[in-house]
Amino acid sequence: MKAKSIDNLMRRILIGSAILVSTVIFSILLFVGFQGLQIFKDIPFAEFFLSTDWTPSSEKFGILGFLISTFVLTLLSVLLAVPLAVSGAIFTAKIAPNWMRSIIRMATDLFVGIPSVVYGFIGLTVIIPLITQITGDISFGILPAAIILAVMIFPTILSISEDAIRALPGRLEEASYALGATRWQTIWRVQLPAAKQGIITGIILGMGRAIGETMAVFMVIGNAPKLPNSLTDSTTVLTTAIVKDMGNTTYGSTWNNALFMMALVLLLVSLLFIIVIRIVSKRSEQL
Repeated sequence: MKAKSIDNLMRRILIGSAILVSTVIFSILLFVGFQGLQIFKDIPFAEFFLSTDWTPSSEKFGILGFLISTFVLTLLSVLLAVPLAVSGAIFTAKIAPNWMRSIIRMATDLFVGIPSVVYGFIGLTVIIPLITQITGDISFGILPAAIILAVMIFPTILSISEDAIRALPGRLEEASYALGATRWQTIWRVQLPAAKQGIITGIILGMGRAIGETMAVFMVIGNAPKLPNSLTDSTTVLTTAIVKDMGNTTYGSTWNNALFMMALVLLLVSLLFIIVIRIVSKRSEQL
């Protein structure tokens, strides 16, 4: 009887915790959404999302430039990180000896724990001067930010991809070798396709990390509120625009509501990534 009472108590605690977490998340979405939607009382929907003119002093709040820069930055960082991360996952899972695998995993975990401001400082003192030396011009912008983000999302993609590859049943590899395939053919044509759901999940999580990163990007992107003319031209993304302007606004003002709407866009994009991961995982379970 006592054990049953403890089980019921723990069940209530767990259900209460789940309800509390759900309530907090829903409350954040509701508050940010309600406050952000107030922007459309003063600024037309089309102007807000389709204009590149961000001049708060003139009541101009167009975020198209921020949106484009955000997605270009995210895409470029993923393109830089994925080949190296997946290659590292293949090496760690199927080629590296056990002692080397332990070192690689330890280094990967260390990368995850480094604060983003440290990445930004390295970008500011190492990557930007290097690109400036190559291009002959001061090179704040999307390129150095993408390099920093690629390094930051690299451990996430590598770890999840490695786990996906190592979780494959051994019979796939054995059957491939039995048919006369080489190690590379087995990896490329059998194991990678079989692990693609897990690899895609890792990439989507990496994109979520990249699109929400603030401090490191803020330090190297230049923070000019305009569309960039090149990858080394100063620009601003959604997260850095919010950080840069949040201290200059009054709660409830049009400018402040615009920042809340940008935050809502980021929340919705993150939610979309989570939904995609759920769909990919469900499809993986059905295969």
